[in-house]
Amino acid sequence: MTSVSVIEMPTGSVEEKSNYGYLFEWHDYYAPKLLHALTQNGIRVKVAMTPFKLAGRSYDYGTLMIPLQNQEKRSDEIYAMLSDFTSKHPLEVHSASTGLTEGIDFGSNDFDAVEPISVALLVGTGISSYDAGEIWHLFDQRYNIKVTKLEASRVSSVNLDRYTDIIIPSLGYGPNPLNDAAASKLKQWVREGGTLIGYRNALNWLNSNELLSFNTRQANVAAAKNLRFDQAENYYGAQVTGGAIFEANIDRSHPINFGYTTDKIALFRNTNLFIEPRSNSFENPLTYTQSPLLSGYISEENLEALKGSSALSIKSIGRGKVIGFTDNTNFRAFWYGTNRLLMNALFFGDSM
Repeated sequence: MTSVSVIEMPTGSVEEKSNYGYLFEWHDYYAPKLLHALTQNGIRVKVAMTPFKLAGRSYDYGTLMIPLQNQEKRSDEIYAMLSDFTSKHPLEVHSASTGLTEGIDFGSNDFDAVEPISVALLVGTGISSYDAGEIWHLFDQRYNIKVTKLEASRVSSVNLDRYTDIIIPSLGYGPNPLNDAAASKLKQWVREGGTLIGYRNALNWLNSNELLSFNTRQANVAAAKNLRFDQAENYYGAQVTGGAIFEANIDRSHPINFGYTTDKIALFRNTNLFIEPRSNSFENPLTYTQSPLLSGYISEENLEALKGSSALSIKSIGRGKVIGFTDNTNFRAFWYGTNRLLMNALFFGDSM
């Protein structure tokens, strides 16, 4: 038997030094880490809103382009940064010698600018510490993104202008720390260009305060008949979705789904929040299939309500966005497949 004493991260590469620009796909797990490092260092980056081809290679939705013109840093510095990153992470960076492509060219309006992010994560009394901790772990341990942990009870009294994105994890037990003043302040902050991201039962608070707008479905659970009092706990317990895996359809052209290569995704779910899809199909980029259960338990009634429902709600307010996920995209720091949904909400919220 061969023992393994050292585990090393696979490395990537930069194709070659370019005098025009660089491209890297959003498919790679560590692409958000590179994008954040670039934008935090003042390097302009753009995201492709549609696919294109260059030098015989196809590039997908969400490809990142680094032009070398009009950058504050010299081309040698950018090349050195890309080379250093790819020497430590399995990510391929391609060189471009021209902006003339098959499809959108580099000067097209279908390349959107990606702005640096500054993130606040609501924590404290009334916020699920599990959910907040999982989100913090993703930022700190996976992507090296600094995040401010902001007490939810202080939202109405602090200056939010320094943040581009604010995340509300699922609400925990006890009184809701977000009052009417907090709702009003967050709405004004979004109106001025912020992106507000909510999870699970926080969506109900966002909806009731007109920060989101959606209708919900209720599972058609039959009234209990011929059950004794000591059977009531099992009756209610049967309707709890404690944690199961479900299949959803995705619209890969929507920025919330950039980086995925198939039109299906597996979502972890442990709530019974069922959102009605909107009448316009392009407003439903993430919806459960008609046979969604992949693994785990869900009652027949809740399964019926889940079919075809939306896992996402997005609302524009002024210059900003509110994005709500019904499901935990970062469950216990091992559900890697949906981490990208949160990163897309952060980096590409302006393009939604």
